[in-house]
Amino acid sequence: MSEKDLMDQEEIYSKVLRAGRRTYFFDVRSTKAGDYYLTITESKKFTHDDGSFHYKKHKIYLYKEDFSAFRELMNEMMDYIIDEKGAEVISERHQRDFKKEDNTTHENDEKSSTGSFTDVDFDDI
Repeated sequence: MSEKDLMDQEEIYSKVLRAGRRTYFFDVRSTKAGDYYLTITESKKFTHDDGSFHYKKHKIYLYKEDFSAFRELMNEMMDYIIDEKGAEVISERHQRDFKKEDNTTHENDEKSSTGSFTDVDFDDI
C-alpha cells in the first residue's frame, strides 16, 4: 500500500474553516490500533513581493484522553476573552469586509461635499 493510500485510510472525517488568509482543517484520523484522534491544522498564506506565495502550517494532535481537559480549558479561555473584550472584533483589518480607507481626504472636503449630496432611494429607479 502506498503512503498516499495509508494517509487516505487514516482520514475518517474532515471539516474546513476558512478565515481570511487562514484556513483551519479539523480532521478525524485513525491510529494504527484503530482508535480515533483529532488533528487541527492552521494554514496561513504568505505572498512574496514577486507574486509567488507559500503556506505556513501548524498542527495540533489531540487524543481522546485529552479531550475533556482540552475542551474545558478552551471554553474557559474563549469565555474569558469574550467576557473581557466582548464578541466584537477590535482590529478592523481582521474583519472580512475590511477595506483600507484613504486618509488623504480632508475633513473640510467631506463637509463641503455632504452639503450637495442627494439622498437616492434605489427603489425609485
